[in-house]
Amino acid sequence: MNLKKFLPILEWLPNYKKEWLKGDLSAGLTVGVMLIPQGIAYALIAGLPPIYGLYTALIPQIVYAIFGTSRQLAVGPVAMDSLIVAAGVATLAEVGSEHFIEFAILLAFMMGILQIAFGMFRLGFLVNFLSKPVISGFTSAASLIIGLSQLKNLLGIDIARNNRLQNLLAEAFQHIGEIHWLTFIIGALSIVIIVLLKKYAKKIPAALVVVIISIVVVKLFQLDQMGVAIIGDIPKGLPSFRLPHFNQQILTDLMPIALTLAFIAFLEAISVAKAVETKHPEYKVIPNQELIALGMGNFIGSFFQTYPATGGFSRTAVNEQAEAKTPLAALISAGVVALTLLFLTPVFFYLPKTVLAAIIMVAVFGLLDFSVPKQLLKFSKRDLVILNVTLIITATVGIKEGILVGVVLSLAMLIYKSTKPHIAILGKVPNTHFYRNRKRFKDVEIDEDILIIRYDAQLHFANTTYFKDKLQEFSAYKGDKLKLLIIDGESINSLDSSAIYALIEVLDYFNRKKVTIAFTGLKGPVRDKMILSGFMEKANEDLFFMSIQEAVDWYKTGHQKEDFEKYLKQKDSKKKLFKK
Repeated sequence: MNLKKFLPILEWLPNYKKEWLKGDLSAGLTVGVMLIPQGIAYALIAGLPPIYGLYTALIPQIVYAIFGTSRQLAVGPVAMDSLIVAAGVATLAEVGSEHFIEFAILLAFMMGILQIAFGMFRLGFLVNFLSKPVISGFTSAASLIIGLSQLKNLLGIDIARNNRLQNLLAEAFQHIGEIHWLTFIIGALSIVIIVLLKKYAKKIPAALVVVIISIVVVKLFQLDQMGVAIIGDIPKGLPSFRLPHFNQQILTDLMPIALTLAFIAFLEAISVAKAVETKHPEYKVIPNQELIALGMGNFIGSFFQTYPATGGFSRTAVNEQAEAKTPLAALISAGVVALTLLFLTPVFFYLPKTVLAAIIMVAVFGLLDFSVPKQLLKFSKRDLVILNVTLIITATVGIKEGILVGVVLSLAMLIYKSTKPHIAILGKVPNTHFYRNRKRFKDVEIDEDILIIRYDAQLHFANTTYFKDKLQEFSAYKGDKLKLLIIDGESINSLDSSAIYALIEVLDYFNRKKVTIAFTGLKGPVRDKMILSGFMEKANEDLFFMSIQEAVDWYKTGHQKEDFEKYLKQKDSKKKLFKK
């Protein structure tokens, strides 16, 4: 076993260059400073005390620096996973209770085990079942839920925690007359400052700026005594080692959420890691190793009281912009968080909750994806339906249900498309040997007694009936004039047993009608299957050609015995090509 593949730190650390330190130090400090308000804010989204957000900002990224293959990915708590934790665990325990905290930590343990197993068994490809429309719909719905769930803190009103959009809006509307205007003004100003800094001064950590200003203002003017809700005490010290609490029934209940998180978290991390990788040809992101790295971060982190973590979009972007060269930047970020836990938690006592709400809302509403629906409206209305259904179900019913419905719809659409693939009638482009779809090329030449069909898909059990029906339907257009049917197999890449039986039925059907069938452009594996099954012998191997033009030439000259024998001699010299 190559130890460097399992521990990528052994690859980059021994080869570390002094000139990399400046970028790593700058990026590490910047991301570390970002992580503090984000960690506190995301813990609140998850329904956990702020300290657990800081624990999650510390341990997983240290572990990832050892096992991860991306050198810029910033691992820690993220908004979407925090929401999934809150939604899943809230069905089993009261939000913020001791049991709720235990279950959230246990969820990190389970998620870590699953991701490690997926990575070791090379199951990273399973994430492909989450199609782009499903992810876009889910992300947008989750963003809306996360953002609107912060109305409670932004407006200073009492809104019950809920993960359904309609309930959140109804609850907010009922309490609209109870807005605490001082709280709302602080939150609104924070949003404005964050947006302006992100737009005009990207290098300044906007979240940290509003955190510092708001703490100073609240403490100086004693706004907490005027009804502005603050964070209050955050425990000091690094997380201690503690075993997660195991319970068979709870493990069973949490499994669907753990599976969802394992896939969603990996998809988030691998998406941003691959995007950054394109700018760094000196290393390669390995998906299955990424699964192991993320899994190890969550698994080990669960023994130090962390909840589920993954790669963050915004922090990774900052890492990249600050020119981080290696995972040393992540270790420096972890150092900043550790120092905060040891010495600086009292500083955040006066941090207003409305400022955290502002930070969260700006972050998550930036995830709203309007570009994909606009694009799908132009070229794929079916996928647009999948996106909208996923969005609506996620927003109004639940996160698990939304993802499940989206995946099922995607698979159903895939199956449907495979049962009715594209099939074309071809004609000859004048003065060439090229044959093209007559619907796209209006001036192609069509012979009355020849029908040329191109089937653009794998031929298998689910589409053989469609294949046979279409051949019979197209041949009916020709009527008794049809003498030669050419099946162009250039786009057929495989056959199953049902396809062989279907071809035999097609052969028998057209033989009864005294129509000759020729095959052209077949790939090697397809020809092998036809030979092994005996179909080629039954269909007459002399009617298998390399190109459509050869089949047409044979038909137009092969009615005379001399020409046919001459053609066969010419063909013998090309038989080696058929085997390729």
